[in-house]
This record gives sequence, structure tokens and C-alpha cells, in this order.
Amino acid sequence: MSKICQITGKKAMIGNNVSHSKRRTKRTFDLNLFNKKFYYVEQNCWISLSICANGLRIINKKGLDAALTDAVAKGFCDWKSIKVIG
Repeated sequence: MSKICQITGKKAMIGNNVSHSKRRTKRTFDLNLFNKKFYYVEQNCWISLSICANGLRIINKKGLDAALTDAVAKGFCDWKSIKVIG
């Protein structure tokens, strides 16, 4: 599974480690990504999403249904990629 938030579409960024002698080596800046279960009231089921901390704040602010419809409209995820539990 790739390291992409299903709500915000954020990905890992690539940058440089800069040492004291200014020697640069490549590194990745990973997301604060975790798997979380939500109860989706409109479909009457539990779903599992791979989201970052900012995505969790968006769900708390807008609601789960509005956040999912915005993410699908922007192309960050589709309805088939959302994992339904039970």
C-alpha cells in the first residue's frame, strides 16, 4: 500500500539531508499516516481509511461524508479503494 492520504492526497516528499559539512544526501519526508476505522452512517457500515493527521482534522471539521465526497471529486481516492469492514 502506498503512502498517500486518502482524504488530502498528500504524499511523501523527497529532500536532502544536510550534514555539518554541507554534504547533501537524499532522504524522504514521510507523512504522519495511520489506518483508522470510521462508522459511515450513510451506508450503515464500518470503513477503514489510510489518513494523515491533517485528514483526520478535516473529517472532524466537515464530517465523514462531506470529506469523502470532496476527496473523490478531487481524485484523491475512489469509492472502490475504500475498504469496507463487516
